[in-house]
Amino acid sequence: MVNVAIAGGTGKLGRTIAEVLKAGKKHQAIILSRQTSTQPELDFPVLQVDYTNVQGLKAQLEASSVHTIISTLQVTSPESGACEINLARAASQSQTTKRFITSEWSIPVPNPRLYLPQQEIRNATIEELRRTDLEWTTVYNGFIMDSFGIPHIKSYMGPIGIHIDMANKAASIPGPGDEKMMFTYSVDIARFVEAALDLPKWDEQLFCYGDIRTYNEVIELAEKNTGVKFNVAHDEIEKLEKGEMTELPCHQMVYSRMPRAVAQRRFSLFGLYSIHGYFNNPENKGTLNDIFPHMKTSSVADIMGAWKGKN
Repeated sequence: MVNVAIAGGTGKLGRTIAEVLKAGKKHQAIILSRQTSTQPELDFPVLQVDYTNVQGLKAQLEASSVHTIISTLQVTSPESGACEINLARAASQSQTTKRFITSEWSIPVPNPRLYLPQQEIRNATIEELRRTDLEWTTVYNGFIMDSFGIPHIKSYMGPIGIHIDMANKAASIPGPGDEKMMFTYSVDIARFVEAALDLPKWDEQLFCYGDIRTYNEVIELAEKNTGVKFNVAHDEIEKLEKGEMTELPCHQMVYSRMPRAVAQRRFSLFGLYSIHGYFNNPENKGTLNDIFPHMKTSSVADIMGAWKGKN
């Protein structure tokens, strides 16, 4: 058993990982948070940290005998990127900390021209880790598919679908929709992370998935499980390359947090990733699924099955 600190562990994927670790009882989960937790249901030790203070972070990691850090920080700005880099620096100086998982939780994008705005910021953490003696990795899990089942499944992830709007029975599919993609339920990501903690050695990239499907197959499953014909649009690559895509009703919830044009650009990039095959396992690299063949994962059909009888 080792002590595992989860940065950003009070919500979304971080909380999911913390709960899986607690249930598994193999490792002790500790949450790192910038604020004192106001969530009484969080049954974990919560360390209030200042990510601008590297020496303070180092001292807290050592005081809690933290062996492994799992970052689920939302690295979307230079400020949040600096937080993760400082955490990596503190970990490298800590006498107890040996391993670090970066906050990515998506897919590798080989073409810099198609980077999301935050990708260079996230890459800076990797460059920092390469200068340390820490063993580190990035977990690539494809598309997190919780939105296919929310609100009828347990999830701390957001309900907004990028290409499929389950609540409003609509979809905007990138390209022809026949490219294979990795889809993973957040709980399964957490289970793979828990299993990876026991591996004697990490590669710099670890891949895992719950199911591999095309978007056309996903739409068929959505219609089968809801009993409703979806309003489906297919966006050509030329449209996506302009930073545009067919809007879904659920996208309106995003526009309160970011301008429509910015959201459209980000969503269109995910469409291009699908068309270019980035959401599939690149070069058929070995996966955690191969290492842990006994681990049963939720399929797209399992997640969408939560909609049966709910319309």
